[in-house]
Amino acid sequence: MEERPRNNSGRPSSGRPSSDRPARGGRTERPGAPRKVSEGREVSDPRGFRAPPQERDQSRIRPRIFEPDIPEDVTGEELEKSVRAELLSLSAENAKVVARHMVCVNLYMDVDPELAHKHAVAAAHHAGRLAVVRETAGYAAYRAAHYEIALKELRAANRISGDVSMWPVMADCERGLGNPLKALSLAGSPEVKRLDKAEEIEMRIVASGARRDLGEVDAAVVTLQCKELKNESDEWAVRLRYAYADALEAAGRQDEATEWFSKCAAIDHEESTDAQERAAK
Repeated sequence: MEERPRNNSGRPSSGRPSSDRPARGGRTERPGAPRKVSEGREVSDPRGFRAPPQERDQSRIRPRIFEPDIPEDVTGEELEKSVRAELLSLSAENAKVVARHMVCVNLYMDVDPELAHKHAVAAAHHAGRLAVVRETAGYAAYRAAHYEIALKELRAANRISGDVSMWPVMADCERGLGNPLKALSLAGSPEVKRLDKAEEIEMRIVASGARRDLGEVDAAVVTLQCKELKNESDEWAVRLRYAYADALEAAGRQDEATEWFSKCAAIDHEESTDAQERAAK
């Protein structure tokens, strides 16, 4: 979703040099002015020839997009202060529109991922040069299973900000597109060293899944064998144990899988997985 250049106020600019824009009204007797607009500027005019408006390249005109309705009670103030602060480079009016769409992304992400995605597209349409907006659009597209769009948005966010926290999601998008080798390439990139622990664990899980996509079930198990399996307190511990148990089952190691499903269930106090049921099989 290519974004047009913006001026300092945050409003979309025309994207054309001033000499390309329609001339303002005024006297035609001034030196060098053509007598007929349809003839363009005369050859002797140092400003050069300007094609009539109807002959200009229509591909340079930004298309309108569908913008989903925003509930009246959504003000944009619901966003975290840090996110709203990143919108300050926009005009006040545009910032409010973007903020309201981003609030709607959060509102609908779990109940209607497709609608959340549409709100994210609208936000990016208005503020495509802001990393936080492109990142939000990427995650919304990912949740709606639009993996190609998600990759595009997350790559754009990374180029703008240099933040690599979305690397595991980008790798999982490659899996969703049927590119497990590309997912493994991301998992083995230098950027992974900059991930925090939760993101590092998530990348391990994605890499294990990519190995399974390739039919390498034993390698999928090995990918998840790490000291962090002993962790019982961090939020990511449940996901790691569950993924490990699932990989063991896929590799035909049922007894070990049952053991780890039980260990997962023991720390899954919110019952966010079906580990208890799978341990009882």
